[in-house]
Amino acid sequence: MSHKEHRKSQFNDIAKCFSSNNSSYLKERTLVVAGDSLEKLESIPSNSISLILTDPPYHSTKKDNITNDKAFKTDEEFLGWMKLYADEWKRILKPNGSMFIFCSSAMSAKLEVMFSENFNVLSHIVWSKPNDPGFDGWKGKMKKESLRQWYAHSERIIFAEPAVEGNLKRSWFGNFLREKRMLCDMSGHLLTELTGCFGKVNHGGAVSNWETGRNIPSVEQYDKICKALINTGKIKEMPDYEDVIRKFEVNANIEFTDVWNFNSVKPYKGKHPAEKPLDMLEHCINATTFDDDIVLDCFAGSGSTAIACLNTKRYSISIEIENEWVDMINTRIENYKEVDSSISNNKIMKITNAKVLHQNATLFS
Repeated sequence: MSHKEHRKSQFNDIAKCFSSNNSSYLKERTLVVAGDSLEKLESIPSNSISLILTDPPYHSTKKDNITNDKAFKTDEEFLGWMKLYADEWKRILKPNGSMFIFCSSAMSAKLEVMFSENFNVLSHIVWSKPNDPGFDGWKGKMKKESLRQWYAHSERIIFAEPAVEGNLKRSWFGNFLREKRMLCDMSGHLLTELTGCFGKVNHGGAVSNWETGRNIPSVEQYDKICKALINTGKIKEMPDYEDVIRKFEVNANIEFTDVWNFNSVKPYKGKHPAEKPLDMLEHCINATTFDDDIVLDCFAGSGSTAIACLNTKRYSISIEIENEWVDMINTRIENYKEVDSSISNNKIMKITNAKVLHQNATLFS
């Protein structure tokens, strides 16, 4: 089965888990589920998600218009709640999966420590939230003389991968390669010779690097590994590259540092209070997933992650607790083909809002 067929089958299997749920909506590559995401996650099979890209309540912002943003009296209560998510995310993520968790600068350090129990925190990204010319947002309205600390004009994004014990970098692939090599009764020296992958660390070469989690093989190198191990006759097959290697692909033409400068979404009628820019979400998806991978957003809001997945040809699962926003996501997905994906969030949502208003007017007329 090809990677494309495999992912489609996995997505359909997940959709079947919610098929008896009247609060779910399915259209081709997109599954939308209404309800409390912590409860809904229990229905998602283990090791089935390639990327978690989500924006939980920040807790420190205390906004009335964001569910659960004011639900916790202390930071410890909030962290305990997020720990429940972390445990479920570790379970449902593929071993070579990734996650991006948006958070406030006030809570990022505590969240990072908590996440490090189950994940390797790879980057602490600072989103600088620049604005279009002529629009200063709250930064322009703030009375600077009243500040008692530096104005928080950034948001943070924790980027991480599932962690497993057993090697220097807590790398799942490192353990996987060592287990397969030992199953084939092959030494690291011999695998290095057969693949021609000589590195610079001791005598083990690149194989030593891979098994300690320092780095990963290329597609060509992995193909040589597979052939060498299968030729021993001890194993019949090896999984596809896309199922064992965590994708990470950037270049000099896109954001490759841990400071991101994607413009924030300008206010407009009907905007979700925590809406993230489509180009930033697409950047996350393109850099860390393969074509047709499955992306999960547990706090879907108005559904921008789902739209970003359609734009990048990925499958998406969106879970949202507020029925108002569930309706908005469903409408955006239903009307997706009518909207040019290159236009801004603002224009997309204006078109969607107009359609929703028209539908409501027809319904109650």
